[in-house]
Amino acid sequence: MKKLIVVFVSMLLLAACTQDATSEKPKESATNNEGKTEQNESSEDKNAKDETETEVEATNEKVKVEPQYKINPGNWSIEPIAEANSKVVLLTIDDAPDKHALEMAKTLKKLDAKAIFFVNGHFLDTPEEQETLKQIHDLGFLIGNHTYSHSTLSDLSEEEQKKEIVSLSDTVESIIGERPKFFRAPFGDNTDFSKQIVSNQKMSLMNWTYGYDWEKDFQTGEAIADIMVNSPYLTDGANLLMHDREWTNEGLETIVNGLREKGYEILDPNLIQTPEA
Repeated sequence: MKKLIVVFVSMLLLAACTQDATSEKPKESATNNEGKTEQNESSEDKNAKDETETEVEATNEKVKVEPQYKINPGNWSIEPIAEANSKVVLLTIDDAPDKHALEMAKTLKKLDAKAIFFVNGHFLDTPEEQETLKQIHDLGFLIGNHTYSHSTLSDLSEEEQKKEIVSLSDTVESIIGERPKFFRAPFGDNTDFSKQIVSNQKMSLMNWTYGYDWEKDFQTGEAIADIMVNSPYLTDGANLLMHDREWTNEGLETIVNGLREKGYEILDPNLIQTPEA
Protein backbone atom coordinates (compact mmCIF):
# COMPACT_ATOMS: atom_id res chain seq x y z
CA MET A 1 0.00 0.00 0.00
CA LYS A 2 2.83 2.37 0.87
CA LYS A 3 4.54 1.51 -2.40
CA LEU A 4 1.39 2.40 -4.32
CA ILE A 5 1.16 5.75 -2.53
CA VAL A 6 4.80 6.55 -3.28
CA VAL A 7 4.37 5.66 -6.95
CA PHE A 8 1.18 7.74 -7.16
CA VAL A 9 2.87 10.79 -5.55
CA SER A 10 5.85 10.42 -7.86
CA MET A 11 3.55 10.39 -10.86
CA LEU A 12 1.83 13.55 -9.65
CA LEU A 13 5.14 15.33 -9.14
CA LEU A 14 6.32 14.29 -12.60
CA ALA A 15 3.13 15.58 -14.20
CA ALA A 16 3.42 18.91 -12.37
CA CYS A 17 7.03 19.40 -13.48
CA THR A 18 6.06 18.60 -17.06
CA GLN A 19 3.21 21.12 -16.93
CA ASP A 20 5.48 23.84 -15.51
CA ALA A 21 8.04 23.24 -18.22
CA THR A 22 5.34 23.38 -20.88
CA SER A 23 3.85 26.61 -19.52
CA GLU A 24 7.25 28.33 -19.49
CA LYS A 25 7.89 27.77 -23.19
CA PRO A 26 5.19 30.13 -24.49
CA LYS A 27 6.53 32.78 -22.13
CA GLU A 28 10.04 32.48 -23.64
CA SER A 29 8.52 32.52 -27.12
CA ALA A 30 6.56 35.70 -26.32
CA THR A 31 9.75 37.37 -25.12
CA ASN A 32 11.51 36.51 -28.34
CA ASN A 33 8.58 37.76 -30.39
CA GLU A 34 8.63 41.04 -28.48
CA GLY A 35 12.32 41.38 -29.18
CA LYS A 36 11.74 40.77 -32.88
CA THR A 37 8.82 43.22 -32.89
CA GLU A 38 10.94 45.92 -31.25
CA GLN A 39 13.70 45.25 -33.77
CA ASN A 40 11.22 45.50 -36.65
CA GLU A 41 9.71 48.68 -35.24
CA SER A 42 13.16 50.16 -34.76
CA SER A 43 14.00 49.39 -38.39
CA GLU A 44 10.68 50.83 -39.59
CA ASP A 45 11.15 53.97 -37.48
CA LYS A 46 14.64 54.43 -38.91
CA ASN A 47 13.36 54.08 -42.47
CA ALA A 48 10.54 56.54 -41.78
CA LYS A 49 13.00 58.99 -40.22
CA ASP A 50 15.33 58.69 -43.22
CA GLU A 51 12.43 59.34 -45.59
CA THR A 52 11.30 62.36 -43.55
CA GLU A 53 14.80 63.82 -43.48
CA THR A 54 15.06 63.33 -47.24
CA GLU A 55 11.75 65.14 -47.74
CA VAL A 56 12.88 68.03 -45.51
CA GLU A 57 16.15 68.30 -47.39
CA ALA A 58 14.26 68.36 -50.67
CA THR A 59 11.90 71.03 -49.35
CA ASN A 60 14.72 73.23 -48.03
CA GLU A 61 16.80 72.87 -51.17
CA LYS A 62 16.50 76.08 -53.16
CA VAL A 63 15.43 75.60 -56.74
CA LYS A 64 17.32 77.87 -59.09
CA VAL A 65 14.88 79.99 -61.07
CA GLU A 66 15.91 81.26 -64.47
CA PRO A 67 15.55 85.08 -64.56
CA GLN A 68 12.77 86.36 -66.78
CA TYR A 69 13.22 90.09 -66.14
CA LYS A 70 15.98 92.64 -65.70
CA ILE A 71 16.23 96.13 -64.21
CA ASN A 72 16.54 99.03 -66.63
CA PRO A 73 18.94 101.46 -64.86
CA GLY A 74 17.83 104.27 -67.20
CA ASN A 75 14.36 104.58 -65.65
CA TRP A 76 14.40 101.76 -63.05
CA SER A 77 11.56 99.90 -64.74
CA ILE A 78 11.49 96.11 -65.01
CA GLU A 79 11.99 94.77 -68.54
CA PRO A 80 11.12 91.29 -69.77
CA ILE A 81 13.77 88.94 -71.05
CA ALA A 82 12.77 87.07 -74.21
CA GLU A 83 9.07 86.16 -74.20
CA ALA A 84 8.15 87.03 -70.60
CA ASN A 85 4.93 88.97 -70.00
CA SER A 86 5.65 92.70 -70.38
CA LYS A 87 2.48 93.91 -68.65
CA VAL A 88 3.80 93.64 -65.11
CA VAL A 89 4.40 95.94 -62.14
CA LEU A 90 6.75 95.50 -59.20
CA LEU A 91 5.60 96.34 -55.68
CA THR A 92 8.22 97.60 -53.21
CA ILE A 93 7.79 98.76 -49.62
CA ASP A 94 10.47 100.89 -47.94
CA ASP A 95 11.30 101.74 -44.32
CA ALA A 96 10.24 98.35 -42.99
CA PRO A 97 9.53 96.88 -40.56
CA ASP A 98 8.21 99.91 -38.71
CA LYS A 99 4.57 99.68 -37.59
CA HIS A 100 2.56 98.28 -40.49
CA ALA A 101 4.90 96.11 -42.57
CA LEU A 102 3.76 92.77 -41.14
CA GLU A 103 0.09 93.59 -41.69
CA MET A 104 0.94 94.71 -45.23
CA ALA A 105 2.76 91.44 -45.84
CA LYS A 106 -0.26 89.47 -44.62
CA THR A 107 -2.54 91.48 -46.91
CA LEU A 108 -0.29 90.78 -49.89
CA LYS A 109 -0.08 87.11 -48.96
CA LYS A 110 -3.87 86.90 -48.88
CA LEU A 111 -3.99 88.49 -52.33
CA ASP A 112 -1.18 86.25 -53.65
CA ALA A 113 0.84 89.35 -54.57
CA LYS A 114 4.64 89.42 -54.25
CA ALA A 115 6.78 92.38 -53.19
CA ILE A 116 10.19 93.43 -51.90
CA PHE A 117 10.38 94.84 -48.37
CA PHE A 118 13.35 97.22 -48.13
CA VAL A 119 14.40 97.37 -44.49
CA ASN A 120 16.32 99.80 -42.27
CA GLY A 121 18.64 98.63 -39.53
CA HIS A 122 17.23 100.99 -36.93
CA PHE A 123 13.96 99.04 -37.18
CA LEU A 124 15.78 95.81 -36.27
CA ASP A 125 17.26 96.73 -32.91
CA THR A 126 15.02 94.62 -30.68
CA PRO A 127 14.17 90.88 -30.63
CA GLU A 128 10.54 91.80 -31.36
CA GLU A 129 11.48 93.80 -34.47
CA GLN A 130 13.75 91.01 -35.64
CA GLU A 131 10.94 88.48 -35.20
CA THR A 132 8.68 90.73 -37.29
CA LEU A 133 11.22 90.69 -40.10
CA LYS A 134 11.50 86.91 -39.88
CA GLN A 135 7.72 86.58 -40.13
CA ILE A 136 7.65 88.79 -43.24
CA HIS A 137 10.36 86.67 -44.83
CA ASP A 138 8.62 83.43 -43.81
CA LEU A 139 5.47 84.67 -45.56
CA GLY A 140 7.49 84.48 -48.78
CA PHE A 141 8.72 88.05 -49.32
CA LEU A 142 12.19 89.15 -50.40
CA ILE A 143 14.05 91.44 -48.03
CA GLY A 144 16.01 94.33 -49.55
CA ASN A 145 18.75 96.55 -48.10
CA HIS A 146 17.77 100.18 -47.42
CA THR A 147 20.84 101.03 -45.27
CA TYR A 148 21.17 100.91 -41.52
CA SER A 149 20.14 104.43 -40.50
CA HIS A 150 18.52 105.83 -43.67
CA SER A 151 21.17 108.53 -44.00
CA THR A 152 21.93 110.36 -47.25
CA LEU A 153 24.91 108.44 -48.57
CA SER A 154 26.52 111.41 -50.30
CA ASP A 155 26.80 113.12 -46.91
CA LEU A 156 28.85 110.24 -45.49
CA SER A 157 32.49 109.21 -45.73
CA GLU A 158 33.34 106.08 -47.69
CA GLU A 159 33.89 104.16 -44.47
CA GLU A 160 30.48 105.27 -43.17
CA GLN A 161 28.78 104.34 -46.44
CA LYS A 162 30.28 100.86 -46.34
CA LYS A 163 29.14 100.38 -42.74
CA GLU A 164 25.60 101.55 -43.57
CA ILE A 165 25.29 98.95 -46.33
CA VAL A 166 27.34 95.95 -45.18
CA SER A 167 26.30 96.00 -41.53
CA LEU A 168 22.64 95.88 -42.52
CA SER A 169 23.20 92.93 -44.86
CA ASP A 170 25.00 91.18 -41.99
CA THR A 171 22.06 91.86 -39.67
CA VAL A 172 19.49 90.66 -42.18
CA GLU A 173 21.46 87.47 -42.78
CA SER A 174 21.67 86.79 -39.05
CA ILE A 175 17.86 87.01 -38.82
CA ILE A 176 16.58 85.26 -41.96
CA GLY A 177 19.61 83.24 -43.03
CA GLU A 178 20.27 84.99 -46.33
CA ARG A 179 21.66 88.29 -47.55
CA PRO A 180 19.61 90.85 -49.49
CA LYS A 181 19.70 90.67 -53.29
CA PHE A 182 18.51 94.24 -53.89
CA PHE A 183 19.71 97.61 -52.62
CA ARG A 184 17.82 100.88 -52.56
CA ALA A 185 19.60 104.01 -51.35
CA PRO A 186 17.66 106.44 -49.15
CA PHE A 187 16.20 109.18 -51.34
CA GLY A 188 17.65 107.36 -54.37
CA ASP A 189 21.01 108.98 -53.61
CA ASN A 190 23.74 106.60 -54.78
CA THR A 191 27.44 107.47 -54.95
CA ASP A 192 30.16 105.91 -57.05
CA PHE A 193 31.56 104.33 -53.91
CA SER A 194 28.20 102.97 -52.70
CA LYS A 195 27.59 101.46 -56.15
CA GLN A 196 30.89 99.63 -55.87
CA ILE A 197 30.02 98.33 -52.40
CA VAL A 198 26.64 97.14 -53.66
CA SER A 199 28.35 95.35 -56.55
CA ASN A 200 30.86 93.73 -54.19
CA GLN A 201 27.96 92.55 -52.02
CA LYS A 202 26.34 90.85 -55.06
CA MET A 203 23.26 93.10 -54.89
CA SER A 204 21.34 94.86 -57.66
CA LEU A 205 20.78 98.60 -57.49
CA MET A 206 17.11 99.56 -57.55
CA ASN A 207 15.40 102.92 -57.38
CA TRP A 208 11.79 103.33 -58.55
CA THR A 209 9.45 104.55 -61.28
CA TYR A 210 6.96 106.43 -59.11
CA GLY A 211 5.58 106.78 -55.61
CA TYR A 212 3.46 109.29 -53.69
CA ASP A 213 2.75 108.23 -50.12
CA TRP A 214 5.15 110.75 -48.53
CA GLU A 215 3.25 113.67 -50.07
CA LYS A 216 0.61 115.39 -47.95
CA ASP A 217 -2.13 115.13 -50.58
CA PHE A 218 -1.97 111.34 -50.58
CA GLN A 219 -1.91 110.49 -46.89
CA THR A 220 -5.24 108.67 -46.75
CA GLY A 221 -5.97 105.12 -47.84
CA GLU A 222 -8.39 106.30 -50.53
CA ALA A 223 -6.08 108.99 -51.93
CA ILE A 224 -2.96 106.81 -52.13
CA ALA A 225 -4.88 103.94 -53.72
CA ASP A 226 -6.33 106.25 -56.37
CA ILE A 227 -3.03 107.82 -57.40
CA MET A 228 -1.05 104.56 -57.40
CA VAL A 229 -3.56 102.92 -59.74
CA ASN A 230 -4.25 105.96 -61.93
CA SER A 231 -0.82 107.60 -62.06
CA PRO A 232 0.25 108.89 -65.50
CA TYR A 233 3.55 107.04 -64.86
CA LEU A 234 1.86 103.63 -64.68
CA THR A 235 3.32 101.74 -67.63
CA ASP A 236 4.48 98.21 -68.37
CA GLY A 237 7.28 97.29 -65.95
CA ALA A 238 6.58 100.16 -63.54
CA ASN A 239 8.51 99.92 -60.28
CA LEU A 240 6.12 101.15 -57.57
CA LEU A 241 7.52 102.73 -54.42
CA MET A 242 5.48 102.56 -51.23
CA HIS A 243 6.34 102.83 -47.55
CA ASP A 244 5.46 101.30 -44.21
CA ARG A 245 2.78 103.92 -43.53
CA GLU A 246 -0.70 103.81 -42.03
CA TRP A 247 -2.45 105.18 -45.13
CA THR A 248 -0.53 102.94 -47.52
CA ASN A 249 -1.46 99.96 -45.39
CA GLU A 250 -5.11 101.01 -45.55
CA GLY A 251 -5.05 101.40 -49.33
CA LEU A 252 -2.88 98.40 -50.20
CA GLU A 253 -5.60 95.89 -51.08
CA THR A 254 -7.35 98.47 -53.29
CA ILE A 255 -4.04 99.20 -55.01
CA VAL A 256 -3.39 95.54 -55.82
CA ASN A 257 -6.94 94.92 -57.03
CA GLY A 258 -6.95 98.15 -59.08
CA LEU A 259 -3.69 97.25 -60.83
CA ARG A 260 -5.01 93.81 -61.67
CA GLU A 261 -8.26 95.24 -62.99
CA LYS A 262 -6.13 97.25 -65.42
CA GLY A 263 -4.57 94.02 -66.63
CA TYR A 264 -1.25 94.21 -64.77
CA GLU A 265 0.42 91.17 -63.28
CA ILE A 266 2.07 91.68 -59.89
CA LEU A 267 5.63 90.57 -60.56
CA ASP A 268 7.45 88.01 -58.42
CA PRO A 269 10.83 89.69 -57.71
CA ASN A 270 12.49 86.27 -57.60
CA LEU A 271 12.22 86.38 -61.42
CA ILE A 272 14.42 89.49 -61.67
CA GLN A 273 18.02 89.01 -62.75
CA THR A 274 20.57 89.59 -59.97
CA PRO A 275 24.37 89.20 -59.78
CA GLU A 276 25.56 85.63 -59.27
CA ALA A 277 26.59 84.93 -55.68
